[in-house]
Amino acid sequence: MKAIQPGAWTKFPWHSMGDCKYLLYLSLVGRLLYGLIREDRGRYDLYFHVLLLAVLRHFFGQLGISLSRWPYLSSRYQIQKKGFSFDAVDLSSNWDDYIILDTLLLSVTVMIPMFGNRYYPPWDWTGLVICALLHMGPAEAIYYWLHRALHGHYLYTRYHSHHHSLFVTEANSGTVHPFLEHLMYASNFAIPLFGTWALGRFSISTLYVYTLTFDTLNAIGHCNVEFVPSWLFDAFPPLKYLIYTPSYHSLHHSQVHTNFCLFMPIYDYWGGTMDKNSDALYRSVRRSDSQERADNVYLTHGMDLLHMMHVTLGIQSFAATPYKGPNWRLWLLYPLALIAMPLLWILGQPFAADKYWIPRTLRGETWLIPRYRFHYSLPVEKVRINALIEQAIVMAEDEGCRVVSLGQLNKEMRLNGSGAAIVVRNPHLKVRIVTGLTLTAAVVINRLPKQTKEVFLVGSSDLIRSVEIYLVRRGVRVLVLTNSPRYFGSTQPKVTKVNQQLIVNVMSFQEGQHCREWILDEYVEGKDLKWAPPGADLHHVCQGSKPLPRTRKDCTYAMYPAMHVPKSMKGLRSCEGGLPRGVISASHAAGVVHSLEKWTHNEVGPIDVERIDTVWAAALKHGFQMAV
Repeated sequence: MKAIQPGAWTKFPWHSMGDCKYLLYLSLVGRLLYGLIREDRGRYDLYFHVLLLAVLRHFFGQLGISLSRWPYLSSRYQIQKKGFSFDAVDLSSNWDDYIILDTLLLSVTVMIPMFGNRYYPPWDWTGLVICALLHMGPAEAIYYWLHRALHGHYLYTRYHSHHHSLFVTEANSGTVHPFLEHLMYASNFAIPLFGTWALGRFSISTLYVYTLTFDTLNAIGHCNVEFVPSWLFDAFPPLKYLIYTPSYHSLHHSQVHTNFCLFMPIYDYWGGTMDKNSDALYRSVRRSDSQERADNVYLTHGMDLLHMMHVTLGIQSFAATPYKGPNWRLWLLYPLALIAMPLLWILGQPFAADKYWIPRTLRGETWLIPRYRFHYSLPVEKVRINALIEQAIVMAEDEGCRVVSLGQLNKEMRLNGSGAAIVVRNPHLKVRIVTGLTLTAAVVINRLPKQTKEVFLVGSSDLIRSVEIYLVRRGVRVLVLTNSPRYFGSTQPKVTKVNQQLIVNVMSFQEGQHCREWILDEYVEGKDLKWAPPGADLHHVCQGSKPLPRTRKDCTYAMYPAMHVPKSMKGLRSCEGGLPRGVISASHAAGVVHSLEKWTHNEVGPIDVERIDTVWAAALKHGFQMAV
């Protein structure tokens, strides 16, 4: 927990269960089924609605997270610009604990005969009005004074500071509180529901409308995007005392001791705690009606069906961890992924998924082509994928972007000649296209130990060819395993006759059994990896293929060529594929470097071996560090 001095009852009772906490819903499912078997229709219906409400709250909670993270929306009218960090993501990872708590409390309430043995109509307008009035009166007033009490030294240091450790908020930040606080909130917000029940006007719609409206307003206040139009308050000025805005509550997180209200600022007005800058901040943010321009766009694509749940717009905690392939949690989401895939395939357009920046220097975004890895192996998709790539590049240029770097399979030689075909077809483009293969080659080379005298290369790509040429020019013996008859004809003219003797064409993996450095540009089976000597370094440099099988416990598996981002880079809150936090692929880093250096050439087509050292030095100059 992030409270300054965590007090009693800060952790939820199921904290140690991890993701198994969702199994707590099984008790409710069991009671629902029991009521169905016993034909206890009234109580069965109530359990059903309690469970359905929990599902809807999870769904709308996730929807709020995705919308608040969508750069197209969040870049407009953004309030706090410091960025959401990985630490904040970790702190928010249990944001839905309150849903489990409320669901368990509701299910216990249904078990009480005076509540569960009654018929409730589906709709009651009078009941909805009563519930709203009870919220606007007692619930709002009690919350206001409770919130002020939580800012006293004792309660703040032990409990409420946990919530305020989120200086920059996202849509789900409003639910990140210690367990004891949630118990107090649940007791308070039960007043409108129980009050409506006591007056005999409770209905099923009251439960849904009040709870979902509450969650929505809570998400709005923490979304960090001031989307409430100013004409609303111009037309009816008193409205600003009846409903808060995202910028109003943002001031509470930045100033701490003002704007304590839940949803109605009139309580701050009456209590003398309304921040004097509330209106000024709101007007200032609304006047800055402009999309912040990205200097660099990294254009990538999905890996497999379940990977889409791992992107920034997906599940928050998933996106902040490296994607290692499907696990049991992701398999549960497979039906959703299966539905999303054909929709993206048929209707999808390139979209921005994440953003980051280096203060006063650069703004970058990650965009996705709505395609998965398997699409790139379909001949019928080649034309459409290239069209989507070019569409994204044109969109980026129209938005003022200077550099677009092509990620993963978007730069395949067989797809578009490593970007060269795109430049030929679009000679009018002002935006620079970067494949990042030069920096990728530099990372591969600089990962090798300085005393390396021999390497074993597998593949025939331009990346392998460039690494080979670079190494033999420096006296390193290179064993090359390739099935391409043209490969050696393209490499030998690039080196002297003396160095040509260092290039050895081998016919099997067995011939690399004495070489400690293996550089692999294609997927290699475990039966072939067995020939690597103990202690060998296995460098898998093909980002588009599936990972190597981890069959050799006595060898080191290097990650895909990647770099640690500069310490000055802000806003990163998701992992790029299977890479660790704070690490991006070399092709991604190359686009950033290209933009920072203000280079005016396109980096497409075959790798220029002469520029490998230049690009490497530029990356180090700007604070990038090699990731191993």
